[in-house]
Amino acid sequence: MMKKLGILGSTGSIGTQALDVVRANGELKVTALAAGSSVDKMEQQIREFHPKIAVMWEEKAAADLRERVADLDVKVSYGMDGLMEIAAFAEVEVLLTAVVGMIGIRPTIEAIKNKKTIALANKETLVTAGHIIMPLAEQYGVPILPVDSEHSAIFQSLNGEPKKRVEKILLTASGGPFRGRSRDQLMDIRVEDALKHPNWAMGRKITIDSSTLVNKGLEVIEAKWLFDVSPEQIQVVVHPQSIIHSMVQYVDGGIMAQLGMPDMKLPIQYALFYPDRKPMDGKRVDFYELGSMTFEKPDTDAFPGLRLAYEALEIGGSMPTVYNAANEKAVSLFLDRKIKYLQIAELIEESMKRHKVMQNPDVNQILQAEAETYEFIMTEV
Repeated sequence: MMKKLGILGSTGSIGTQALDVVRANGELKVTALAAGSSVDKMEQQIREFHPKIAVMWEEKAAADLRERVADLDVKVSYGMDGLMEIAAFAEVEVLLTAVVGMIGIRPTIEAIKNKKTIALANKETLVTAGHIIMPLAEQYGVPILPVDSEHSAIFQSLNGEPKKRVEKILLTASGGPFRGRSRDQLMDIRVEDALKHPNWAMGRKITIDSSTLVNKGLEVIEAKWLFDVSPEQIQVVVHPQSIIHSMVQYVDGGIMAQLGMPDMKLPIQYALFYPDRKPMDGKRVDFYELGSMTFEKPDTDAFPGLRLAYEALEIGGSMPTVYNAANEKAVSLFLDRKIKYLQIAELIEESMKRHKVMQNPDVNQILQAEAETYEFIMTEV
């Protein structure tokens, strides 16, 4: 059976790896693609995969693309309207949302209402709007299949087990490139240092987030919504080898874990073909070669980003939006060399302290909280 696939964020890290999965499997047909501003890459993808709809975030980029692919049978749209068109497109059965940022929320809601299966790789959707997305998915009977390696591992470890018997979720973290360093040793971290991840190849922002443990904080918030657990039931375990992708501990003390090489193609393919498993090439875990695996407690003094995520989750309402937005703005300032590394977490904390929480925010209030947080940070820097 041919599955029809739409990809939001097709030129990014997850999107391009998803297209690798499509290349390796004859059972996936790409019917819609969306990207930010990479016209060259999008043109190549259209010529290879022949989608019916292609969307660029920027109008100028869409106009450029339209000219370039005038010889092909493809509709070119732009902006939020274009993303919404893909979300409602009859010829999309599975929608992979891999855009970065809160622009992922509205298309995800639209796709759920149109009964698309959601392969979710956009963190912000659940971090900021989990209270909207999960009940809506349940109402429409739509599966939300996590693409993130940790959440995919939890999802796989829950397979066939009674959901009500979960005692806790053990969310693993590599610890990033600065594991073991003290706060003092992090004072003069440069952009180049923070972009070197020991195990995973990812985009620039997520690589920085991994180094500050904010990425793990965002995953904690996501896990609460995806798996209907309380913050106290989510424990972060630093596992530098990144072979165990996450675990679930049950009420009898039994632990289920999902292991594999650190390769995003596995969770992407698992989500796209769920509940089936398809053959996949690539290196396998060699336990003789691995020899041992180690585990540590995360250092939330040196990396307060993780502690702040738990605080945001406990407070709830619009606070996780502020946590996410403050980090997004702070990371972009760090990448532009406008602030120091340790200021990322400081700006998140300051933003959270000044925010007046809105309980049960709707999408407009979520976007308002984001805008206010951006504004506050720009006045601070």
